[in-house]
Amino acid sequence: MKSATKKLSTEIAETLTGKIEAVTAGSKKIKKSIEKAAAKLAKKVAKFEKETLKKKAKEAKNAEKKVKDKKEGKKSKAEKKEKVAALVAAASSKAPVAPPVKPTVGKEASAPKPAAKAAAPKVAPAKPAAAPTTEAPATENA
Repeated sequence: MKSATKKLSTEIAETLTGKIEAVTAGSKKIKKSIEKAAAKLAKKVAKFEKETLKKKAKEAKNAEKKVKDKKEGKKSKAEKKEKVAALVAAASSKAPVAPPVKPTVGKEASAPKPAAKAAAPKVAPAKPAAAPTTEAPATENA
């Protein structure tokens, strides 16, 4: 009996140690997978933080540009008013200059020709229209 008890106790001890080792191996695997997931998460968090810093820097630059543009816009409006006033003053102080007269001999000579061509077709339809009017009273008499 003692030998049977020893065998049983050794078998129980072996199965228990096997199960304990399996659990520890499983826990090591679980631990490794958790570490991998944590590393991935840490990378994503770092990337997100960098992107947010970049966005904030961009927004700050844009805000500075807007402020500068507003200041420059005010100055440019004042400068434009000054330029316009100077141009008006310069124009009012000068005597008006008459535009130079260009000879239009060539243009006047060519202008009547198209008018004559256009008038000729208008006269041609008027003649046939007159002929039917003379025939119309003749048909009425008949």
